[in-house]
Amino acid sequence: MIYKKAVMLSVISCVCLNAESINLGNVDVEASIDTQVFKDIYAQDIKSADLADALAKESPSVSLVRRSGIANDIIVRGQKKDNISVTIDGMKLYGGCPNRMDPPISHVLTNNISKLEIIEGPFNVEDFGALSASVNIYTLAPASGFSGNFSVGLGSWGYKKLSLMTQGGNDKVKFYLGGSYETSNQYKDGAGEDFVAQINREIKKGVAPAYAQYQDRYKDLDSYKKNTLMAKLFWNISENSELRLSYIRNRSDDILYPSSKMDAISDDSDLYSLEYIAKSLGKYSKELKVKVYKTKVDHPMSTKYRKMALMMGEMTHALESSVVGAKVTNEFDINNHNIKVGLDYSLRNWDGKYYKNSKPLPEKFFHSIYDVDTKNYALFLKDKININSNLSLDVGLRYDHTKITSKNSSQQDNTYNDISGYLFATYALDKTTKIFAGVGKSIRVPDPKELYWVSSPKKLPDGTMKAISIGTPNLKETKNYEVDLGIEKSLGNFTIKAKAFYSKLDDFIAYNASKMTYKYENVDAKIYGFNLSGTYFATNSLYFDFGLSYQRGKKDHPLQGQRGTNMPEIPPLKYNLALNYDFDDTLNFKAELVGAARWSKYDKENGEQELPGWAVINLKATKKLGKNFELTVGVDNLFDKDYAISNTYKDLILLTTGGKNNVMLMHEPGRNIYANIKYKF
Repeated sequence: MIYKKAVMLSVISCVCLNAESINLGNVDVEASIDTQVFKDIYAQDIKSADLADALAKESPSVSLVRRSGIANDIIVRGQKKDNISVTIDGMKLYGGCPNRMDPPISHVLTNNISKLEIIEGPFNVEDFGALSASVNIYTLAPASGFSGNFSVGLGSWGYKKLSLMTQGGNDKVKFYLGGSYETSNQYKDGAGEDFVAQINREIKKGVAPAYAQYQDRYKDLDSYKKNTLMAKLFWNISENSELRLSYIRNRSDDILYPSSKMDAISDDSDLYSLEYIAKSLGKYSKELKVKVYKTKVDHPMSTKYRKMALMMGEMTHALESSVVGAKVTNEFDINNHNIKVGLDYSLRNWDGKYYKNSKPLPEKFFHSIYDVDTKNYALFLKDKININSNLSLDVGLRYDHTKITSKNSSQQDNTYNDISGYLFATYALDKTTKIFAGVGKSIRVPDPKELYWVSSPKKLPDGTMKAISIGTPNLKETKNYEVDLGIEKSLGNFTIKAKAFYSKLDDFIAYNASKMTYKYENVDAKIYGFNLSGTYFATNSLYFDFGLSYQRGKKDHPLQGQRGTNMPEIPPLKYNLALNYDFDDTLNFKAELVGAARWSKYDKENGEQELPGWAVINLKATKKLGKNFELTVGVDNLFDKDYAISNTYKDLILLTTGGKNNVMLMHEPGRNIYANIKYKF
């Protein structure tokens, strides 16, 4: 399989070299030894606010989980949900929806992001719950002077976006203020079907129930409306100290999720932070940082727009997730050691309530997540040791004490104490070759859904009504023991990086669709894989980026009552290939191929299904018009391919008529033409 894909990529490279349509360079990707760094996202990815969609196009290591036209999720190394730590400017944030309608990365828009880091593996001790990967997002910071920009974007399916930002100040005080508004109709897939038509297709196939269709009066409803505000103030108190204030506001309305039973009436988040930085305090304090923050997400989802609301009344599931956090770090140098020590604290609260026709239902019988606190205290230490000019070691150690409590007296409390850490070595064989190896352990505790999730009351065979416990209250934390090996090599105009990993997961938290209650289960498992990436500079103006990623996952034994051992949510081999051409400083093009092999290894007993392979071509061009204007035009999915990339693991509640592997697949957008004009001042 891998050999065939390599041959195919070689053929594609030849085709691209002889193609008449050439395109612009991708988002500036700076691949360090253990971290992918995506820079200038605000300037490059102007088509949509959806960060997940942008990352999946740029990195073969990232796979998209499609839920809607926006607010989608990602998989990294066969892991998603809380197995990936997400921070926004160092703040922890969790979505409110237990069905992952609003994953953490959906609460920041691409036009507000300066750079993003993806740390694959257990090589992050600064953040809580970094099991298989960390996604660290950094928003734009204010600059001195006075500048700004205004942009207008238009695209297929009635897509419209307006954004405005301004910044300025002096060496003493700087500010940033930006906002945006974005909306779109329902996108159409490669078969020309919008959300309503996709549901009709599944109804005809017997996959989706007829009552899940949108009511006639809502069939032309927009896919979403979204507006944001970001404000920052940086104050240099003295030559060595600074105070930073930040507020990020996201407001989304009427986000349609066609493959689910409910849509989001709204999805609102507020992120507040205050940070104090002091430098050069003495021998043992090169830089001291103290950060406090609060993040809050409100997510009411409802059957309001569906036919089931006419039959059974409008049901609303309103959830709120908030985090109060603080982190103190101190960095200093001793001889050849760069040391950082820190204290980390976070308190997450997650609560959910049900309403029928806007009236609250009694929490005694109707609750999903019942006011659960997850409190974490941690100490961590990092040490970068430069042994000599060729060899460096990175060492990390973290201790976590976590307590999870529910206000429901019938649900048990859980306490977890864990030590995690890593050792990562980089050795330069010569000026053009580096090899690296790392070993590490990371952990993540169960989330409240996995522990305490309770279904709505159901009628039992004896005629009584009873809520069913889906969560399993005595779950253990998942431990990841991992080894990474790799090489980075430069050969003239060609650079390549190869990396392989082997991950042993003790007590992985899996969903068991064969059980009636307590459906989450600990199981030992293994995931292994590799990725390749690199760049070839054919000329000063013409260069190629490429990437290839593959992983495989197996449970050590089947879940209770099952036979299969395939791990869920392990995407097949995925590849990216981009041809970039820069005419000069004012005009550049990019032609991009993104594709994946057939999804043939999947967790059938837990709802996944086989998916065909796919490949799409995207084109983009950017032209500077004079000193102040910049025009970008592009087309995604040039040949209007009809395909699906997101599988149907039953940990998510998707439309189904109840049969085995009878779950609605969400198809990807078809040909999408877009344009953006930006004025800089």
